[in-house]
Amino acid sequence: MYLILRLLVVTVFAIIMLVFGCGYCLFSPKNPKHVHRFGLLFGKLSYLFGIKLDLRQSEASKAIGTFVYVSNHQSSWDLVTVSNAVRPRTVTVGKRSLAFIPIFGTLYWLTGNILIDRNNRNKAMSTIGQVIKKIRENNVSVWLFPEGTRSRGRGILPFKTGAFHIAVGAGVSIVPIVCSSTGHLSLLLGDNGHIIVEIMDPISIKGYGKEQVRKLSRYCHDVMAIKLAELDAEVAKLNKKGAMIKSGVQIPEQYPDD
Repeated sequence: MYLILRLLVVTVFAIIMLVFGCGYCLFSPKNPKHVHRFGLLFGKLSYLFGIKLDLRQSEASKAIGTFVYVSNHQSSWDLVTVSNAVRPRTVTVGKRSLAFIPIFGTLYWLTGNILIDRNNRNKAMSTIGQVIKKIRENNVSVWLFPEGTRSRGRGILPFKTGAFHIAVGAGVSIVPIVCSSTGHLSLLLGDNGHIIVEIMDPISIKGYGKEQVRKLSRYCHDVMAIKLAELDAEVAKLNKKGAMIKSGVQIPEQYPDD
């Protein structure tokens, strides 16, 4: 029953978003304000799926300015969980194939998100330069999934370096966003329990140049992996499911230059 009802509501929602959303964006196509607005609309669907979503944001990350946001990427559930964390004047950077997804792809392109060709290294590197230019000239933040693919319950996968090249090149801090694991969510359940999405403190890129990009990437990965374990432990307690994940590991200090 839940499955049928949810599929019907999502279908109607998708049609409305395509017709009215795309029509609305045509008045100011690729305006960065659209991503925040539509991200919150998709995030509202979390209630439909019986998710008790707790969005947290550190005080330091509320500072006015531009950032490179990096988030873990788990599954299609991201559309109704981490989308709640999209900040004003933020656009995402995704693979070009997203534009060909029915309904979602058209809206994704019109709202001003940046599409890159990951299969062509030369084009991808050129796009990094364009993203840096957009950050500087348009005063926008960018959001990337540095894993480059969905983790599907495998924790946080190794990071690609594109997001960190952008942060260093643009001279802006990195803000990690971590969503607790969504592997327990199901379309068939009336109550899917708790999910926590946390916008963490900014990580300064001071002291990191092009030669230290991989080091910066590893540090951000470690910080986010530890946070994921902490959030999963908290969610397990809230949902009274499974064993508590033992943490106790401290967030490491930033790796010193070699």
